[in-house]
This record gives sequence, C-alpha cells and structure tokens, in this order.
Amino acid sequence: MLVTHAAVAVEVFRGDSRIRSGRLAAMLSVVLTLAAFCQPAAALENWFTSYDEAMTKAQQSGRPVLTVFTGSDWCPHCKTLESNVLETDLFRAWAEPNVILLMIDLPQEGISPAVRSERSQVCLKYGVRTFPSVLLIGPDGSKIAVQAGYTGQSAENWVTGMAQKLPARPAVKQVLTEAAENAAKSGNQASSRSPGPDVHASLDKAVETARGAKRPILLVVARPGDNKAKSHSESLINDPEFESFARENFVVAQVAPAAASDTQTGQSIENLLGGAELPPESVEIIVTDDGQTPLFSQSGTQPPARIVSGLRRFLAARQSARFR
Repeated sequence: MLVTHAAVAVEVFRGDSRIRSGRLAAMLSVVLTLAAFCQPAAALENWFTSYDEAMTKAQQSGRPVLTVFTGSDWCPHCKTLESNVLETDLFRAWAEPNVILLMIDLPQEGISPAVRSERSQVCLKYGVRTFPSVLLIGPDGSKIAVQAGYTGQSAENWVTGMAQKLPARPAVKQVLTEAAENAAKSGNQASSRSPGPDVHASLDKAVETARGAKRPILLVVARPGDNKAKSHSESLINDPEFESFARENFVVAQVAPAAASDTQTGQSIENLLGGAELPPESVEIIVTDDGQTPLFSQSGTQPPARIVSGLRRFLAARQSARFR
C-alpha cells in the first residue's frame, strides 16, 4: 500500500512539472501517516519475547506481565485472538499503562532449538497446556490469573474481563523485595511434573476411551527399567506443544512393551512394534485405531516439533483418504 501510493505521487510529479516539490513532500507525508495507522497495533511496539527481560521490566515498574502463549503458524485460535483483540487500538490503549506485554511463541518452524527450549521451559513453569493461553504474572513471578483458549469474545469484552483480574499495584520497592525473597525460595525448591491426567497408563484403557471419543490412539512406548527412555518419553509428554496437539487429536497412552509380555495386552504392544525389540534409550510413537494394527510410527527421541510435524502429516493424509 505504501509503495503504491508513493509511486502514484512520483508519477504525478513527473507528469506535471508545475507541481512544486513542497506539494509532493506533503503527499508523501500523508501516505506515510496513513501507512502508520494501518499497521497492526500489536506489531508496533512493547511486546517482549524474552521472559527474563519482561520480568525485569515488571520488577522495575511494578506492573504485572500479560503473557500470551501462542503457536503463530499452526494454531488458528491464536491467530483469531491476535486479530480480534491483541491487534486492536482498544487493547493497546489499555495494555500500555497497565501491563508488561510478553509473547511466548512456539511456531512449528522458524526458531532455533535453543529458543524453543527456552520458551518451552516457560510453558512448563506455569503449566501451560492449551494454546492460546493468556497469563497474568506478578512481578515476583507468581501466577495471578490464567485464561485458557479463546472463544471469540470482542476486544471490549476480553479487555474488560482481563482488567478485572489485575491486582492493586504495590510500590516498586516492595515488588523488588518480594521478588528477591521468592527467588531465594525457588532456588531451594526442586519442582517436578508428572504426565497429565489425560495420559493413560494402559493400552486397554486407551482403547476403551478411544471408542467413546472417536479419536485414534497415540502410544508413547518405552522399555521398562530404561531410565533414559523413560526420561525421553516423559519429556515429550510434558512438552507444551506436543501435549496441546496430542490432547486435541488423540487418546494418549504411555506404555511399555514387555511390562506384560505374557498377557494379551503385552502381546498387542509387541505386535504394534512389529515384533522388534526397542533399542536402549529409544522411544517409539505409534498411532493405532484398535490397539492391534499400527497406522503410523516414528521415533519419539526426535525434537517435539518434528514429532508434531510428522503427526500432522499423518492426520492430513488420513483426512484426505476419507474423502477420496
């Protein structure tokens, strides 16, 4: 748009030598002003992408951090939230004096493994499992409020609801003191996270649930007693991007092939693996409808984003085959 209008202005100047340079400058000024107003509000300024930098700013200002967890190239509801709310002048006018803005984006592509890991750690820290999610985080790092998902509210309703969750703002000195105290406490406390309640521990239970949910079963298979394989599988299940995607599209189960090798269930798992024994430290991802026939498989020790990408291709091919 800007290039087009500027080009028109130049052509007018060339076509009529009587137009003075001052008039052309005025025209270009108008074009630049209009282009500035056409920019999305959220894209203009004030969005941090670093958690640490946002928290530093929050501690200095005493304002909470409004943190948006999004998947910019794969999450349709995230894009709708941005266009309906975050890119509006109404949101910007409310946000600037009241909160620090932080965007934690986990796209399918376009960021380095180090950045993905850093952002995933923020998701794990606050237990984010749904995209989009919006958290109000206090300057001391505490979770004030959470809003999971987006159901199409107008910018006015969304901002009104979020504004009601804002706490009274304490003095900056008090914020810094509390942040230091909480940092000291957190340094002495180790946190752990176990698989969520939607992850089944048996194939039979997953098959039963899948019948009612009418979704395929996603098995995360690791050898019993293999600590590194167990660590791989739990890290995958707890990865926010994988967890959010799997919860929406599959019934998930974490199982072991030899846990019950002399039972029908144990035999089913071995059949799904094609009779092959899992190598040490390996994890296998298997998709099945009935617990007997494998439809798709891939290594579970790959980066979560790559696993999710493979599962997306499987679902797309499956959907395409149904309409042939």
